[in-house]
Formats: sequence, C-alpha cells, structure tokens
Amino acid sequence: MNSTIGVVTDSHSSITQKEAEKLGIYVLPMPFYIDNTCYYEDINLAREEFFEKMKAGSHVSTSQPGPEEVMKIWEKALKEHEQILYIPLSSALSGSCQTAQMLAQEEPYAGRVFVVDNGRVSATQHRSVLDALELIEEGYTTAQIRQMLEEARAKNTIYIGVQDLEYLKRGGRISRATAALGSVLNIKPVLQFDVGTLDTYKKCRGFVQAKKVMIDAMKQEFATKFKEEVQQGEVYLLAATSATAEESEKWLEDIKKAFPEMTVLYDKLSLGVSCHIGPGGLGIGCSCRPKRITR
Repeated sequence: MNSTIGVVTDSHSSITQKEAEKLGIYVLPMPFYIDNTCYYEDINLAREEFFEKMKAGSHVSTSQPGPEEVMKIWEKALKEHEQILYIPLSSALSGSCQTAQMLAQEEPYAGRVFVVDNGRVSATQHRSVLDALELIEEGYTTAQIRQMLEEARAKNTIYIGVQDLEYLKRGGRISRATAALGSVLNIKPVLQFDVGTLDTYKKCRGFVQAKKVMIDAMKQEFATKFKEEVQQGEVYLLAATSATAEESEKWLEDIKKAFPEMTVLYDKLSLGVSCHIGPGGLGIGCSCRPKRITR
C-alpha cells in the first residue's frame, strides 16, 4: 500500500472498525441519540442493542459528527500519511460532507485532505473506499483519485425493501395514516437511492413481491443504464441487510441465483440507514468501476 495516501470514511459505509483495521483505513463512528443518550456506531453501540432499542419503541435519531471529531480522525491519519482521501456520507443526506469540505480548505488540512462527494451511502460508499484503495495501488495522485470517484457519481444505484412502515413513519418519510393503511393492506415499499436522493420506487403487496421487484429492477438497470459497464465487466453487484441472519442468507441466495456470473459485496446495512427503514430491510444495488483518467 502506498503509505503517502490514506483513506478515511465514516460508519455510514457499513465498514466496521475491525474491517477498517484489516483494510488499513480509518472509520469515523457516527453519533446516534437514543432516548437523549448519545451513542457511537460500533464503539459503544452494538448492532443487536440498537435494534432491540428500536423495537422497544425508543426514540432513535441520527446526528452529525462534530468538527472536532472529524479533525481528530484526520489528524490521526495524517500522522501515518502525507495526504488523505475522506469519503463521507452523501452531501444530499447530511450536512457533514459540506462541513468537512470547509474544514479541508483551512490550515493545516489545505492540500493534505481531499474530501470526496460522490453521492454514496452504505454498500456503494463501501465500494468507493475499495475503489480508492485500488487507485492508490495503481499510483494515481490524491487529486486524481478524488476526480475519478466524483466523475463516477451517477454510476450507482440501490434498491431497498422495507418490511415495517413504522420506522418510515417515525422518520417523517410517510404519514401516520399512510403507515396505518399500508399495514392493513400489507404494503411493502421498495425505495431507491439514486445519485444522492432516496425516493419510493414501488409499493408492493407483500415482501415476497418486494424482493422480486428489486431483483427485476436490478436486471433492468443492467440491461439499460449500466449495459456498457456490464458488457465490459466493470459493474460490482452489492447487497445489504438489516434483517435476521436467516432472512439475509436467503436474500443472498436469491441474488446469486438471479446473477450467477457476478460476485456480491455483502454488507449489514449501516445503522444510519437502518434507523430510517428499521429491522427486516433488504437491499440490492450496484456500483461501476471508476473510469481511469490519462496520467
């Protein structure tokens, strides 16, 4: 690994502290408030505890990291590397990216910290980190890597199936009446995260249909929007879950059966995403290999 360039991301990437250590990167843990108590993902808040509190009706909300927390992890990385790439959650979902961009313009970070805003979250953000590590290995400069990652901004998508409308209601994404009607009619929405926005893609009757809709949507994406990248072997297939181990394993089997020629990068959904969709969520997505620029 080129020790002159380091990589820092946040826990919205679904990369755990243990995985970060193996990759040789740094992960900023995201803060959460649960019944007015602050916790940090994967530090003093275990995944199981998080879902137990959600199911028990605790008030759970996400929060932005303070500037001092961002600077602290940057300074840690800069002790080991001359420059760093910081790949945070999409600016469309949080103001933390803009805060980081402002901090990176000030001394002592100017020219040493390069903030990447490429509209990613969860598995696609994880894939961006892996892309960055590959580009470092290939010998590109920090500025070039940021450019390539940001130019690939539109080259990703995620579909997420939601089992329980209660958590979308708590987050204000749907009304109480819509949640109540959806529960009566067994409506399971499929959401799409595309270039920084999260919208309803389709409302399905039952979760079996929702899973089929997601796989069919991914096949359609591969036949149209990402056709060229698929033909060139430059698409990464992604899967994510906030469901039980049994449900998650079955979902992974369904994906592998639908796309037998592709390997799957499989993640547990970050708590930042899980906070809004609740337990039982399943996702499928893709991310394209960044186009290399001429050096």
